Amino acid sequence: MQRRAPLAVGTAALAVLAAGVPAAHGAPATATATATATGTLTSQDLATAGTGSPHYRIPALTRTTEGTLLAAYDARPTLADLPGNIGVVLRRSTDDGATWQAQQVVRKDAAPQGYGDPSLLVDRETGRVFLFYSATVNQSFFGSATGNDENDPDVQQTDYSYSDDDGATWKHERITAEIKDPVWAGMFAASGEGIQLRHGTHKGRLIQQYAVRRDGANYAVSVYSDDHGATWRAGTPVGPGGDENKTVELSDGRVMLNNRSAPYRTVAYSTDGGVTYTPFQQDTGLPDPGNNGSVTRFAPDVAATHPRASWLMFSNTATTGGRTHLTVRLSCDNGETWPMRRTVESGAAAYSTLTPLGDGTGANPGTGLLWERGGVDHITYSSFDLRWLGGVCAPVTVTPPASLPAGRTTAVTVRVVSQNDVPLPAGKVSLDLPDGWSAPETAVPALDPGQGANMKIPVTVPANATAGSVPATAAYEVRDSRHSYGDTAFTVTRP
Repeated sequence: MQRRAPLAVGTAALAVLAAGVPAAHGAPATATATATATGTLTSQDLATAGTGSPHYRIPALTRTTEGTLLAAYDARPTLADLPGNIGVVLRRSTDDGATWQAQQVVRKDAAPQGYGDPSLLVDRETGRVFLFYSATVNQSFFGSATGNDENDPDVQQTDYSYSDDDGATWKHERITAEIKDPVWAGMFAASGEGIQLRHGTHKGRLIQQYAVRRDGANYAVSVYSDDHGATWRAGTPVGPGGDENKTVELSDGRVMLNNRSAPYRTVAYSTDGGVTYTPFQQDTGLPDPGNNGSVTRFAPDVAATHPRASWLMFSNTATTGGRTHLTVRLSCDNGETWPMRRTVESGAAAYSTLTPLGDGTGANPGTGLLWERGGVDHITYSSFDLRWLGGVCAPVTVTPPASLPAGRTTAVTVRVVSQNDVPLPAGKVSLDLPDGWSAPETAVPALDPGQGANMKIPVTVPANATAGSVPATAAYEVRDSRHSYGDTAFTVTRP
C-alpha cells in the first residue's frame, strides 16, 4: 500500500476568491423556468465571469448520499488553462438546486501554483465525496515532464480533495506516485463526474477517468479503487486518440468509456471493471466538435431486469463544427442508439455534465445539468424532467437508396422499432428536408414491445438541387408529444 501524507489545507487567497461571489441562498436574477404540459426545464447561473473571479470554467456536478447537490468549477485569472494561478471552487444546494449556498474555495494557493479541471465522485457506501483535479507549478499537460516525483515542479500532479461532511469542508491528497506510470508525461483528471460500480463482480469500485500523454500521443485511462479510496490504481491506457472522457456502467455489467473526439464521439468497452478496454470506435450517433461532454446511467441502482436498467443520458454540443447546440439525449439500449434528444441551448455553449436527481424510477424523474453558457461566460445549472425531454424508446433508422436524382421522386425506407415496455399506439413519421424538397407525413402503425415497422416515404428532390450529400432527419411522433429521431444523408445526383 502506498502511504500518503495529507496535503496542507491551503488558505492563501481565500479572501480574494470569496470577495464578490454570489450570496448564500441567492437565486440569480438570470434564473429561468420553462414549464409546459409536457415538462419543465429550469436554469440559473451559479457563476458569471467578472463576479468574484475574472473567469470561471470547467463544470463538475454530483448529488451526494444525503441529497446535496455539489457544483464545482475553476476560478481563473485568465481563460488560459494550467499552468496558472487557478483555484477550484464549489457551491452547495440542499434543496434540489432551487437555491445555492455561497461559493467556497476548495483548493487555492499563491502563484505559481494552480489547481483545475475538477471531477466529483461519491462513494455511495461510505458517503465520502472525492473531488479530483490537476495540480501544476511550471508545466501544462503538453509540457509536463515524465516521471512521478510528487515534488517536481515540472511534473503535472494528480491531486484530489475529499469531504466527509457532504462537501462542507475538505482535505487534500496527492496520488501521483501511486497512479502515474513514470513513462507518461502529462496526466489530468477528466472533468465532470466519476462513477461507482453498483452491480456485479466489482460492485463498490470507484472509477475516475484521466487523460494521459505517452510518447507524444494522448490516451484515456481509468483510475480505480476497491477500498473506498485508501489506495488507487491505474488501468491500461486506451488510444491513441484519447482526451477528456467519461465512463458509465451498463446493465450487462460492462463499462463503456465515452471519449471527446471530432467529428463523432468515440467509445470503448471494458469487461473487467475499467482495467482494460477495447480499441476506440466511432459512435456516429453522437456528433461532436471535440468538446467535453457527459454520460450517465439514468437509474443507476435498478436491477438488470428493470425496464430502465439500460437507459443512458448523454450531453454535449451536438455539432461537428463550433461549440453550439447543447443537447441532451437518452438511449434505451445501453448507448447502441440515441433516438431521444432535445436542445437546451441553441447558441454558444461549451462543457457540460449530467447527474441524476433521484433513483430514475417513477413517472417523471429529474436530471441535473451543469454547463458553460454563452461560450464560457457563465456556469449555469439546469434541471429538467423526463416529460420535458419528450422522448419515446423507439429508434428510427433511415435507409436511403444509392442516390436521389434531382427532379424526381424516390422512395426512402424509414424503420421504427419499439423498445418500450408497453404497447405504442399508432403514430406518424416525417422527414426534415431542405427548402424546396417535399415528402408526405406517413402513418406508423401501433407497435407492441420489440415490434418494428417499415414505411416507404416518397421524397421529391427539386430539379435545381445541387449534386452531393444532403443531411436529413426522420422524426417519429406518438401520443401527440413524444418523439424519437434518426439522422441520415442523401446523395443527390444530376440527370
